[in-house]
Amino acid sequence: MLQLDQLAKSFGGRTLFEAASLDVRPGDRIGLVGKNGAGKTTLLRILAGEDAPDTGAVHLARGARIGYLRQEVSAVSERTVLAEAETALAHLRALEAKLRALEHEIAETEGEPSESLAARYDAAQRAFEAAGGFSADAELRATLVGLGLGPEKWHEPLRKLSGGWLMRVELAKLLIAKPELLLLDEPTNHLDLPSIAWFEGVLATYEGAVVVVSHDRVFLDRHTNRIAELESSRLTAYRGNYSAYVQQKALRQDDVDARRANLERAIAHKEKFVARFRYGTKASQAQSRLKAIDKLQAELDTLPEAARARKMRAQFASGVRTGEVVLRMERIAKAYAENVVYRALDFEMKRGERVALVGPNGAGKSTLLRMAAGVLPPDRGDCELGHNVQGAFYAQHQVDALEPSHTVLGELEAHAKLDDVPRLRGILGAFLFSGDDVDKKVAVLSGGEKARLALAKLLLARANFLVLDEPTNHLDMDARDVLTDALVDYEGTLLFVSHDRRFIESLATRIVEITPGDGEARVRGFLGGFTAYSDAVAREAAAASAPPARAAAPPAAKDAPEKRAARPRNNAQRQKRERREALELEIESLEAALTRLDWLAADPTTAKDGERMREISAERRASKEKLDALYADWERLAAELDA
Repeated sequence: MLQLDQLAKSFGGRTLFEAASLDVRPGDRIGLVGKNGAGKTTLLRILAGEDAPDTGAVHLARGARIGYLRQEVSAVSERTVLAEAETALAHLRALEAKLRALEHEIAETEGEPSESLAARYDAAQRAFEAAGGFSADAELRATLVGLGLGPEKWHEPLRKLSGGWLMRVELAKLLIAKPELLLLDEPTNHLDLPSIAWFEGVLATYEGAVVVVSHDRVFLDRHTNRIAELESSRLTAYRGNYSAYVQQKALRQDDVDARRANLERAIAHKEKFVARFRYGTKASQAQSRLKAIDKLQAELDTLPEAARARKMRAQFASGVRTGEVVLRMERIAKAYAENVVYRALDFEMKRGERVALVGPNGAGKSTLLRMAAGVLPPDRGDCELGHNVQGAFYAQHQVDALEPSHTVLGELEAHAKLDDVPRLRGILGAFLFSGDDVDKKVAVLSGGEKARLALAKLLLARANFLVLDEPTNHLDMDARDVLTDALVDYEGTLLFVSHDRRFIESLATRIVEITPGDGEARVRGFLGGFTAYSDAVAREAAAASAPPARAAAPPAAKDAPEKRAARPRNNAQRQKRERREALELEIESLEAALTRLDWLAADPTTAKDGERMREISAERRASKEKLDALYADWERLAAELDA
């Protein structure tokens, strides 16, 4: 489907990659991995045709369409969310227009249409049906809802949406258009957990090929069959998912290290012979040894060096010991204009707890977090920190709060409580800012560098209560691991929001789910980590998916004589309404079943069971096809009843 042939690309004298080759076959799921700055996004842009390589070529199969999801999306359009999403159906609208034109031509024809006209109409109808034309509108709306873009957002202009919501609109368009090749750059970065679960269900049944950049290990384990790693300017392919790649890479490196050691021993042995006999009676043999040394050295020079990149180091001190209760919220009320988030929220945290807030975007997670951190006052109620509690807050958009005109060192100095430049430089070194890096302006830093600088500022706080909003955003896998390990060792209390399931599972002792409710957010707690929480939600969804027992309808009364004439039409209308109600029950039951399957698939332990994942994918595919058909039937009946 797509072939990379000896690609090379450099920026400012730095080689990102060279001699990069890769074949993308139909049905492939390729995870593109590497450290921040390795060139992953640049490579995706070249595959999408938006950048050109310095050398090499990209060959795309004839007729194959590429869909590219950028890491950052911006828009100033007055077009609404729904109108923008519908642009992905342009090819279907063209097919439909052709179909309608042929219908009009047939209607204008006297007598029977010609065989040629009938054949053209049949072909157009088959093409429209094959492209999903009859269920496209229902699927479009279901896609928007699945990505968290509910009906309340359909008529908002794009210019009013944040980058995260715009990215969802772009992702929805790609899933609706169904290109033969999807190029995805951090697709889950701005999705909440329910949307990630829904998206993974769609991706599991997607018929096209996918190349994806992601730092989410659970996602890569579940949805890739090959990994392509960019490291030290080389693109290396591995079979299997991310876990298989880690094992294979370690084995390859062991083989390379063993070969290097053997070559070095052989060279050293021959060098001793040459040094001893170069000018004696065995000079000719020494000369042959020199030639052998040259060959061995040439082979040694071709072996890849072991990656020795520096790793971020972090250790969060918790300061003084707090009282038993760290945070208490009582009867908290908070609203934004007419949007009531909380009416009478009660929430408490004890010393040493690690609480993860989960739920859809917009439900109130960040609001609760910001009130807990003291940066957002409640409208009513009491929000108090306990005895000796010293809090520190890492905001979701912390990287945007950095002063662009500051240097890296200057930004840390501005927030430090100590006048000790060597120590500040030491802290920055632990976060991979060394040498001249500390004199860089914040404005020129990458997203990952800004995130590391913001975390360095958090470390200075020596807080015993950390409040973190999406702290893993912009961090590569190594940095995420270091942050996770540092927080595992942290002795203070932790309240956080994250959509990284591995991060949640590693840290949380309690999950608090926040979902939109009737007039205010619904808040409920689950003991344990993400696996325990997703199991509980799956059990609830399974119970809810059982169709409710329906009472038998009372026998219909006989029609009065004067009303019998209207009976056929009334019967037909009543039957349609009953059929529509039955469809609604079936749709509700299937949606609950899909939710159950999504939460089962979202469990990190499921990724380790390939057979179970295949069963879930097959069951989800069948349910999704049936749901699409039910949506189409419902829309048809609704249109008939409205008419």
